[in-house]
Amino acid sequence: MEPVGTGAGGVAAERRQLLNVAYRLLGSVTEAEDAVQDAYARWYELPRLRQESILSPAAWLTTVTSRICLDLLGSARLRRERYVGAWLPEPLPDRTEWNHAAGPAATTADPADQIILDESVTLAFLVVLESMTPAERVAFVLHDVFRYPFAQIAEVLDRTPAACKQLAASARRRVGAKGTSPAAGRAEVVRQVREAWETKDVAALVRLLDPAAVMTADGGGLVGTVLRPVEGGARIAQYMVAVAGTAPGPRLLERSVNGVPGLVAERAGTVVTVAAFDITDGHVSRIWVVRNPEKLRPWRRAGRPAPGAGIP
Repeated sequence: MEPVGTGAGGVAAERRQLLNVAYRLLGSVTEAEDAVQDAYARWYELPRLRQESILSPAAWLTTVTSRICLDLLGSARLRRERYVGAWLPEPLPDRTEWNHAAGPAATTADPADQIILDESVTLAFLVVLESMTPAERVAFVLHDVFRYPFAQIAEVLDRTPAACKQLAASARRRVGAKGTSPAAGRAEVVRQVREAWETKDVAALVRLLDPAAVMTADGGGLVGTVLRPVEGGARIAQYMVAVAGTAPGPRLLERSVNGVPGLVAERAGTVVTVAAFDITDGHVSRIWVVRNPEKLRPWRRAGRPAPGAGIP
């Protein structure tokens, strides 16, 4: 990473990069923002002479932010043991798909707007990252996603560069084993799912779902949803139709979720559900449904959605 100035402008310019690193490490916009704020607080607490002695403030901020995230990942396992139901990463909207009643200036301060949507933030990818140890996740994200050298990663993890390389290789095997879905045809499959869901067509949903599909929902104990994964295409189809029948009113919209086609349910101008899909060979193999309102804050700040099809 190229050195930046120690002045406020040069240091502040790193904020977007740090948020992108922290979100991929933590899977939460709120926690990522807190980690970055903490790193900046530590920077500004340094004596002026100490700041000037740091050759690369950008590298220093990245190291400190990553260490904070590493600590949070360690404690997250304990917190998630007390979490009601399944825990899923916080989904992100694509602001270009939404109307902005408050204008573009109102959204630029939102940390979610600073996160680049690419293959490293899809929910499928973030869920795979959740299966890694904290050290594996840090080594993999910093090296394979952001191309930081192992020498810098070693400072974060307090291990040798060789050990960090092994951690990244171990994490890479997890990604290779579970994989991510190709983008081709994904939007069409999601469109068909929406249409079948709206019309409560169980047979059509069964055809679109892999027989071994799994649906995981996250309500955080704050809203009603299944607490355990629903397994099997037929069971998922029946559940989806049952939900559509008991909750009339919300509109079901095709919207990008973390940069790939997904579905969003919106009621009275408020997003109440975000669904992401993993699609393989034209069939839905995984569905991740986020209903926890605390994780949908970026969607509520996105503005009112453009006109779209609705659930009758």
